[in-house]
Amino acid sequence: MDTKNVKSAVVTGAGSGIGRAVAVELLRTGWSVTLAGRRAGTLEETAALVPEGAALAVRTDVSLPDDVAALFAAAVERFGRVDLLFNNAGTFGPGGVPVEELPYDAWRHVVDTNLNGAFLCAQAAYRQMKEQDPRGGRIINNGSISAHTPRPHSVAYTATKHALTGLTKSLSLDGRPYGIAVGQIDIGNAATDMTAGMGAGALQANGEVVPEPVMDVADVARTVRHMAELPLEANVQFATVLATAMPYVGRG
Repeated sequence: MDTKNVKSAVVTGAGSGIGRAVAVELLRTGWSVTLAGRRAGTLEETAALVPEGAALAVRTDVSLPDDVAALFAAAVERFGRVDLLFNNAGTFGPGGVPVEELPYDAWRHVVDTNLNGAFLCAQAAYRQMKEQDPRGGRIINNGSISAHTPRPHSVAYTATKHALTGLTKSLSLDGRPYGIAVGQIDIGNAATDMTAGMGAGALQANGEVVPEPVMDVADVARTVRHMAELPLEANVQFATVLATAMPYVGRG
């Protein structure tokens, strides 16, 4: 394979929701994509949505270093290089649980997935991008608007998403000498299975439960592809894409 003409991406959390939408958008526009997620069956379903696409499904728990190492080894073996990591795998954790009642195991699960998993994948991407020819690549972290503003009873999710902003900045700085561009997309109320309940009502800071508007997840996918396809000399450091009328600006 002529790796200089390959556009190779790794997408975590690719079995559903935003990860699936981004993977399909990349596949249908000529990218080769390694699909990572905990359930092999849903990854295969994602791959089947674009029959002509060059997709590789790799069952991966991003919180496990050995799984992450195997994921990137498989991507490089199949496609020769990694040009893009979309660091998307994440979990909300138990919903509606006050901070004083949140079990430590639940806190650790969210931190291990959302933060430690993002670090492990970024670290593996760095190692590959520094050594490949041509050198360099791009990492896009899924920060969420919870990287800026919390919802009630979301301490673990919000803490990890705030931490991702620091991770993004530090990775971006450290990547400069190697042609590694790192940015973050903060997404609000994209229509996926995880946000299906928002139309019925979501808890607000004043204690009310109010229905919230959502946007088409395809609009998120196109935004990620725009960020991904910039030349490495240009970078979208932070982007926020959200349902226009959702309670975010002025929330609380």
